[in-house]
Amino acid sequence: MMKLVWCGLLALALGLPALAQAQQPAKVKAKTKVKARSKGKTAPDWSRTYAATIRPEELRRHLTVVASDSFRGRETGQPGQKLAAAYLVKEFAALGLQGPVAGSDSPYLQHFPLIRGAYSADGFIRINGQRFDWLNDFFSYGPLVSPFRTETVSQPVFVGFGVEQGAYSDYAGLDVKGRDVVAIMGAPQDERGRKLLKATSGHPADYWDSGLRKAAIAKAKGARSIFLMTFAPKEEFAKEAGNYATALREPAFALPNPGPEIIDTVREDVPPGIGVYLTSQELGLQLAGTTLPGLLEYTRALGRAGRPVAPSFAPPVVIISQPQPQEQLITENVLGFLEGSDKKDEVLVISAHYDHLGVRNDTIYNGADDDGSGTVAVLALARAFAQAKKEGHGPRRSILFVAMTAEEEGLFGSEYYTANPVVPLANTIADLNIDMVGRTDRKHSPRKHFVNIVGSDKLSSELHRINETANRTYTKLELDYRYNVPNEPEHIYYRSDHYNFARRKIPVIFYTTGEHADYHKATDDVEKIEFDRLTERARLVFHTAWELVNRERRIRVDSNRP
Repeated sequence: MMKLVWCGLLALALGLPALAQAQQPAKVKAKTKVKARSKGKTAPDWSRTYAATIRPEELRRHLTVVASDSFRGRETGQPGQKLAAAYLVKEFAALGLQGPVAGSDSPYLQHFPLIRGAYSADGFIRINGQRFDWLNDFFSYGPLVSPFRTETVSQPVFVGFGVEQGAYSDYAGLDVKGRDVVAIMGAPQDERGRKLLKATSGHPADYWDSGLRKAAIAKAKGARSIFLMTFAPKEEFAKEAGNYATALREPAFALPNPGPEIIDTVREDVPPGIGVYLTSQELGLQLAGTTLPGLLEYTRALGRAGRPVAPSFAPPVVIISQPQPQEQLITENVLGFLEGSDKKDEVLVISAHYDHLGVRNDTIYNGADDDGSGTVAVLALARAFAQAKKEGHGPRRSILFVAMTAEEEGLFGSEYYTANPVVPLANTIADLNIDMVGRTDRKHSPRKHFVNIVGSDKLSSELHRINETANRTYTKLELDYRYNVPNEPEHIYYRSDHYNFARRKIPVIFYTTGEHADYHKATDDVEKIEFDRLTERARLVFHTAWELVNRERRIRVDSNRP
């Protein structure tokens, strides 16, 4: 699962003083039988029959290979990831799955390029001869490529609070295409301190206050970058930024050619393709071209008017430099296709990411749970469906099994696939995504037979009911929806590959057991995997998939909450 570094940085941004504030075990083996009983003329329950072929020993056999030291942590673009891809190709081919990728050296491999770059420590912004330094006065956050790799002269645009809702728009009358914008953190208020942007269906009144959503709006308007003005004095800002210095110095990644763009103003992660920066109070005021009293007067005038007003100040010309040495690397998704029968043009995607963190300080991060567990579950599901087809009980709809790469770097494998699908997205009925399902997290007792369900009801109420019925009929796990609620603080819904399907209006379910003590640590190893529990969760995915691919009518999209 993609790390929450950037959401943590957002929390830092929202936690710094804002203008509005100046004026928040025991293992149990599943008992199943391979062959369904027949009582009289009762038809065999093939879903139960083939789900029972998913066994702990099979999952252990695969994971012992996938999460071994020989794969060197499967870091995107590195030799260990290539070895893992080759293993997955071999397994898909042995199952009789088709390779659906045209024009590739292997029909099972969807190659694509990534840009990798590390931020340099000597970035700066110069305004009227005064220099402001990276990590002391500002920092960039998000897995993004710097738009200021060489010294760049800019004339920023001040956009107030950088929000809009209905008739209220801080961007009214402004052309910010290709420009750098400066926005105040916080929310516009009236003279009584009440928010001017009201709550709407599904969104609280502070929904558009988030720095990430301000960035998404700026991206949608065509801006090159956005500087989010906090009101932390330089010393406090530098101290807080120092807490994230290690993460901020890690390499950043980007897709050079992601394909058709999806404008997304509700994403709870850094939007791709725009530089996003937090600034200290001093730098923010300089970028806006004003003083603290001048900015306070602007907000009071806005509050009196109840709408955006023209500021009495204007940003000066600035010089921005954030060097970032870059390299291009090639990575690949691994795809296996099982053709359906009478409804074969409709396709269910079953996905997991197989990349992990690689080697750091000579220590291998094997990622047995993240996401070796999901990867081997996909292999087991593929074998169960392939066996069903071989024995004459194959699915009516087709199934595309996808092992995604570059999830840890920013969901890039799924972003690339959904922009360059091998099956038209219009024919894709759903994505069932599996990421970290082999352990018990900190929130559950080791005795609990559970799985967290995320996103099942956001686009299709039918999908949600199908999964619940499958669990009630077969696996009887505790389905935990704690990560599926609005404004969930860990932003789990936005942190794995299903999200790139959801933002393109394809129904999804994300199966996960959440973070544990070994999450993103070198101690996430095979011996800590609870294979009986992993088996139960994989069987639930199978039963849900079985219904999706064999029902008479494809599920409907009847909601719009991606």
